[in-house]
Amino acid sequence: MTPDTSSDLSSKSDTTTTTATTTATTEAGRTAAVSRGPAAGRLVGIDLARGLAVFGMYAAHVGPDPAAGGPLGFVMELARGRSSALFALLAGFSLVLITGRPQPRTGRAGRQAVGRMAIRSVVLIVLGFVLTALDTEVDVILAFYGLTFLAVLPLYRLRARTLAVVAAVGALVMPQVLYGIRRLIEEGSWADTVVARDPLARMSGTDGFVELLFTGEYPVLTWMPFLLAGMAVARLDLTRSATRAQLALTGGVLAVLGYGGSWLALRLVPHARATVAAATDGDSAASAWWSDTVGHLVDDAPAAWLLVGAPHSQTTFSILGNTGVALLVVALCVTAMDRLPRLRRLATPVCAVGMTALTAYVLHILAIRRFGMEEENGPALVGLLLFSLTAMLLATAWTRWFRRGPLEYLLHISTRPARSIR
Repeated sequence: MTPDTSSDLSSKSDTTTTTATTTATTEAGRTAAVSRGPAAGRLVGIDLARGLAVFGMYAAHVGPDPAAGGPLGFVMELARGRSSALFALLAGFSLVLITGRPQPRTGRAGRQAVGRMAIRSVVLIVLGFVLTALDTEVDVILAFYGLTFLAVLPLYRLRARTLAVVAAVGALVMPQVLYGIRRLIEEGSWADTVVARDPLARMSGTDGFVELLFTGEYPVLTWMPFLLAGMAVARLDLTRSATRAQLALTGGVLAVLGYGGSWLALRLVPHARATVAAATDGDSAASAWWSDTVGHLVDDAPAAWLLVGAPHSQTTFSILGNTGVALLVVALCVTAMDRLPRLRRLATPVCAVGMTALTAYVLHILAIRRFGMEEENGPALVGLLLFSLTAMLLATAWTRWFRRGPLEYLLHISTRPARSIR
């Protein structure tokens, strides 16, 4: 046997081995993809965080009153306002998933992605007003989300650091702008004139864009920072432990700055606590730095209100604190799903709810319309458990066969016209 022949046989042997290895790897990958089911390729930790956000909204709407006190009351209080902020942050994450992650889509693909996002926003606005027309006691958030999507959509190509800076500036500036606009609305009649000429207001029977932008429970001006923060997070490589650790650290710092800053300001600024107490029910002023019992921003709130850190207060302190909590939850959920496979299996029902979050949210509004919102502690806890268990059972069964929830699929179908964009 000559050296050249030996070399040829060796080369053929290496080629055969490589081909066999590649084939085996491909088949193994296909098998693994099948075994993972419809959720393959998803960031499971994000689904878990979204599922927890849904349960937080359930707790706020049908759970026991936080005034019950004790550990249960504390947990119920944590859900107030912070779950909707987490949901908003994850909505920003979803926007980047649609428009391109980790790199934004450009050219025709980018225009189509923007078109899909715009259609989704309009559908959410319409759906939000339809649910609001049911006249439940829930402040439906979907219409506000839809308009906030449209407001931040032009920024979808920005890098993570730039998005974070814009979110920070928005958190520092927008609450003061909103406060000033609400005072102008109180002092003048221009808002009534705008509402009278607003076609959205006439069709929905609400204050239309004035409500969505300024006077509603989730005004776009002060909820944009949450979506922008979520967009920034989506630009990060969450598979890296260092990134997740930095995200958790940032969340902790923001939570301390928000709630701790409000706690200090209310005590250091002369007469601040007394002024807030006079503007509310008095008893809630002591916990105005973190508790939703202080109430929501009203048109005639004193300037001292800007020092409050309560979740729905629409202040800089509240945005910083809520964003910090949301970042901590995201970092912990992603880390847990990456490092703890046994917990990942146990959390499958909650992740399933996160995959079908829109459907779970809408169905719970319909259930509240049918059965009402229980106020008593015992029945309320039972009701919360029933809502949560039903959502997990239905979502787990559905996602076993389908990648999207029923309403998620209809929302996806509604965006098909964007394919015609050139």
